[in-house]
Amino acid sequence: MARGRSITLDVLRVMPLLIVGVLVVSTQHASAAAASAALAIGEAASVEATSSAASTAFFAPGKLPLAVAIVVTSGCIIAWMLQARAGASMHLRRIPALDAVTNAVGRATEMGRPVLFIAGIQDMDNIQTVAGITVLSHVAKTTAEYDATIEVPTSRSLVMEAAREAVRGSYQAAGRFDAYNADAIRYITDEQFGFVASVSGKMVREKPAACFYMGCFFAESLILAETGNSIGAIQIAGTAESSQLPFFVAACDYTLIGEEFMAASAYLSGAPDQIGSLKGQDAAKVIVAALIVIGVVLATIAALSGQRGESASRLLDSFQGALGS
Repeated sequence: MARGRSITLDVLRVMPLLIVGVLVVSTQHASAAAASAALAIGEAASVEATSSAASTAFFAPGKLPLAVAIVVTSGCIIAWMLQARAGASMHLRRIPALDAVTNAVGRATEMGRPVLFIAGIQDMDNIQTVAGITVLSHVAKTTAEYDATIEVPTSRSLVMEAAREAVRGSYQAAGRFDAYNADAIRYITDEQFGFVASVSGKMVREKPAACFYMGCFFAESLILAETGNSIGAIQIAGTAESSQLPFFVAACDYTLIGEEFMAASAYLSGAPDQIGSLKGQDAAKVIVAALIVIGVVLATIAALSGQRGESASRLLDSFQGALGS
């Protein structure tokens, strides 16, 4: 009974947010029309046009498909989150790059060499940096359990503070807080190639046994990955920058590609809310993919039928109209 009441309360808390979102999206078109009318007829009529549009066009039919998409996506996420909280079994595809973290840290421990972790070159306002710090927590906990040394050079001062907090918490959770060394997590410089020159030089001198590149990278990705490859380190990379993925794939042992990197936090933490959110997003993607397939089939039939396929063309137009296109 307590679990049922908790789920009911969660739904009641979220429903007002969904309703407000639908109303905001629905009134955007009306607000834009009112603004255009105000510019056309002058300042004197702007107040009247705004009030008239707000009273007569509160709900814009043209925004209905977008409102439905928001509600369906939010509903999928909420439904899966509630199932995860209720203890339902959630299967996640295995990600070899994350499974290899233990082996990489273990190799560094056996060789007596440090573990190098780079959380990208962007600040904490970049979602990839946040995802990299999440992976850092898991790597740091593993290094604490294996009594290895981890070094985290950063190119932003705020990232340095966030990394220190993540590593400190991981060492404390592993019961090895006395082994935590804040000086191993340091700020280098904001300058892109000044940072990569410093890190590459340190890699050549100290030869870390395992290198992790998790975050937002640009031209420096190839320099770091090739340097790590030249010293024989196990390298695990992850980024959502599609232009840098080929370099990581070519030079690293394992690579988290795009959404795999973003899903790493749910994969590693096992938190019900994160796993439920991930599954809900996947369900919404399946719905979108199904709609795309239906549209392609209808468009193909209409194109092949030519003038004889009037019914198929009308059906395609109706389908596109329902989707707001």
